[in-house]
Amino acid sequence: MDNNQSTSRIPSFIHEAIAEDLRSGRFNYVRTRLPPEPNGYLHIGHCKAFLIDYFAAKEFGGELNLRFDDTNPSKEETEFVDAIESDAAWLGIQWARVTFASDYFDLLYEWAIRLVKMGLAYVDDQTQEEMSASRGTLPKGTKWSETTAALKPGVDSPYRNRPVEENLDLLERMKNGEFAEGSRVLRAKIDMQNANILLRDPVMYRIMNVSHHRTGDKWHIYPMYDWSHGQNDSMEGVTHSLCSNEYIIHRPLYEWFLQQLGAFPSRQIEFSRLNLTYAMMSKRKLRKLVETGVVRGWDDPRLTTLRGLRRRGVPPAAIIDFVTGTGETKNDSWVEMA
Repeated sequence: MDNNQSTSRIPSFIHEAIAEDLRSGRFNYVRTRLPPEPNGYLHIGHCKAFLIDYFAAKEFGGELNLRFDDTNPSKEETEFVDAIESDAAWLGIQWARVTFASDYFDLLYEWAIRLVKMGLAYVDDQTQEEMSASRGTLPKGTKWSETTAALKPGVDSPYRNRPVEENLDLLERMKNGEFAEGSRVLRAKIDMQNANILLRDPVMYRIMNVSHHRTGDKWHIYPMYDWSHGQNDSMEGVTHSLCSNEYIIHRPLYEWFLQQLGAFPSRQIEFSRLNLTYAMMSKRKLRKLVETGVVRGWDDPRLTTLRGLRRRGVPPAAIIDFVTGTGETKNDSWVEMA
């Protein structure tokens, strides 16, 4: 176990936090995870999170899981699963096991039923527009990641106090495919007045009558990221969920779910994203460039994908040195890519 901070390849504040968790007995092992969504190829922006999670586990004698967040079957393909595994391995990342969010669909559904029975979740028949309007609004130009103190108060859904048995019946019928997409959702019952908009009765499940690349047509409801992510970490015994700053505002929601369920409390620690000047690092936009033929595939050397960099002749060691040398700050900043 190499837990010497002076030789660490992860930010010092993360290294110290993990070391303190082991010293204090909060955890007696270290397990991290990589949670990519299989809807595109890896680009250099993903590398920071991948390498921090990898080196954190390696330096503390722990293990790393590669867990695919396959909760949106309309955008995911087996091609991307294979590509992500291949590219991460080329970068030199090693993992203990490969898992999928879909591995936990049954258990996650059981946990949702528990929350319904506890009176902490309900089926809502409102439209997406009605829910958005009742949740309250941020001042114009304000991002969700910024202060939410100026939010207008939210308004309770007219379905918020549905009887438990009615909620259970509707949820099962949603799962079985009896309703149209967009007609109902399952929401957590938290606090419509909360200053954090993400705690205003967030959606847990939405109806999607789409075949899944692993589970086929078994499910007609799929979990939202904020419902599956933290629970999947807990189910896998992940000790440290290391992620970028955009998830700071999500942390109270993950913690609320775990506290209500009495589940294993993974610890989330955030770090700054890798932002490069004059570089396209949006997976959605990269995919559009590929699908519209603007570039010649995901390995086009003009792209910042790992396949593009590899085709350009950039070795894995150079990528690792560049990414791990971009600074210790917790604050997001821009880095020039020579």
